Amino acid sequence: MAAIAKSGTPSITTAAPPTNCSLSGLFAGEAIAAGDACYIKASDGKIWRSNGTAADAAAVVDGFAPEAAAAGDSLSLYWNVRFAYGAALSPGSFAYLATTAGALDTAATTGGTVPIGRVIDATRIDLFRSY
Repeated sequence: MAAIAKSGTPSITTAAPPTNCSLSGLFAGEAIAAGDACYIKASDGKIWRSNGTAADAAAVVDGFAPEAAAAGDSLSLYWNVRFAYGAALSPGSFAYLATTAGALDTAATTGGTVPIGRVIDATRIDLFRSY
């Protein structure tokens, strides 16, 4: 198990993200960084960073933040898109939800049991929902 480190600021590299692969009109419930895996908390309808520590609501990945947002800021989530994310990644490997909020890991965690990404090349990952 190893964390997948962000290299610089992650960004969407898909030329035209599919219109049916995003959620907009939402607000951040906490500070969120670009590239963070996120879920929508049922109790407040806001976006929070997903976390694979336990098999609970926070372990769901509804999408990924295309930009940083402070708590209360408007934010959209995207999935089925390609992100420039890291450096020296292993093409063909899978990414899972890490036990660090919003982060990715190379192996499954207690809450992150399904792949949420596939490494395309040394710097890019195709990212998708956990369901």
